[in-house]
Amino acid sequence: MSDYVKPEALIGSMIESGTSKASLPAADLLVRGALAGAYLAFVTSMAFLIAAQTGQFIVGALLFPAGFALIVVLKLELLTGNLGIMPTAFFSGEIGLGAVLRNWVLVFLGNLLGSLLYAGLFWIAATDAGHDGGGPIGDQLRALAVHKTTAYETLGMAGLLTVFVRAILCNWMVSLASVMGLASTSTVGKILGCWLPIFIFVSQGFEHSVVNMFAIPAGMMLGANVSFYDWWVWNEIPVTIGNAVGALVFTAGALYFTYHRTIVTSRAISRPGVQAMESSH
Repeated sequence: MSDYVKPEALIGSMIESGTSKASLPAADLLVRGALAGAYLAFVTSMAFLIAAQTGQFIVGALLFPAGFALIVVLKLELLTGNLGIMPTAFFSGEIGLGAVLRNWVLVFLGNLLGSLLYAGLFWIAATDAGHDGGGPIGDQLRALAVHKTTAYETLGMAGLLTVFVRAILCNWMVSLASVMGLASTSTVGKILGCWLPIFIFVSQGFEHSVVNMFAIPAGMMLGANVSFYDWWVWNEIPVTIGNAVGALVFTAGALYFTYHRTIVTSRAISRPGVQAMESSH
């Protein structure tokens, strides 16, 4: 277990990661965000293809974390992960609120672009450029788009509350997966660390804003009776807000609260000269 990063040191890694992300040029954030969105779209279509072939969604859920592992290993930019990482650098005073919001906005746009790019390419591949309905996976994606939008709309405010809470629960786990990717210094350790939280979220069908950037538009392209308004008002906007709450409260906030004292202590110990000067006054 020499590659294991203890929780006391993990919060320091989160702060360092958030600070590093804040310094990335806009072009890098957009490109890395687009790749992350596309990779999640790839594994989403894979998961539903496997579910259609086997009749068991749990099999697809078990393999879905492969996309997140690619993001972690390549250090790409995923909104839902950054929602849990960036605030720790802000809490510690390393970066300002503007840097946090800049990262989130640019990564959101990058994730959206990558997801929509793959959705368009997937539509061509799955339908023979519009000559086919997409087969069983097409049926699943059309049904999914409706389930994630107008199905909530029929419930009114109860639907909005439901999608919001499902988004909180989703990103409690997904943001934790980003943290677990920092809990090891080895590639295998990073992959295994992020795998479990992602499997937990996918297996229960919670709402992930970036996954939905592919799943809902793909269903719409395939003919689902879902409008742009339905997508954004009844899913994308409340899900993004819920994802932010889940990450901010249960990952960034909770972990920083319980471990930030170890950061302060370690910094004081690493500066004994400063400590001696302070004690002399």
